[in-house]
Amino acid sequence: MGKSVLKVQRSEAGEIKKLLNTNDAYTVGVRLYLVYLVALGHSSRKLSELHNISFKQITNWVHRFEQDGIEGLKDRKGRGRRSAISPEQLNRIQELVLKEPPANYGFQSEKWTGPLLAQWIKKEYGLDYKKAQIYNLLEKVGIAFEKKAGLILKV
Repeated sequence: MGKSVLKVQRSEAGEIKKLLNTNDAYTVGVRLYLVYLVALGHSSRKLSELHNISFKQITNWVHRFEQDGIEGLKDRKGRGRRSAISPEQLNRIQELVLKEPPANYGFQSEKWTGPLLAQWIKKEYGLDYKKAQIYNLLEKVGIAFEKKAGLILKV
């Protein structure tokens, strides 16, 4: 009779991997461990097969560790896409939300909401923003959304 196979019932493998990826200390630890294995003489190609990580990524981590130590193994902030909205436009949005009611612009509301602001930005600047993106823009200018109070200036 064969041995029984240990199974995880609580979560799917993909959910577990997401948990691992959200823990920065764990991520750096895994990378450091792979660098350690390379230092012991293990083949980076073999490690890439065993750990389902590209050979090039392991090579990059080794080089980054050589150059910057542990700091080189941390995720670097990406440059990302440039904002379609200018700093001046952001300032105008901040002024608008804090000092002018939506009714001044033909909206049937006493307070600004994300969807209303998205409509205003589309009309004023010709830019399409989803609701979540609007709240990210507002956060850039120090404005938070609270359900009861609506949009408020963060101090």
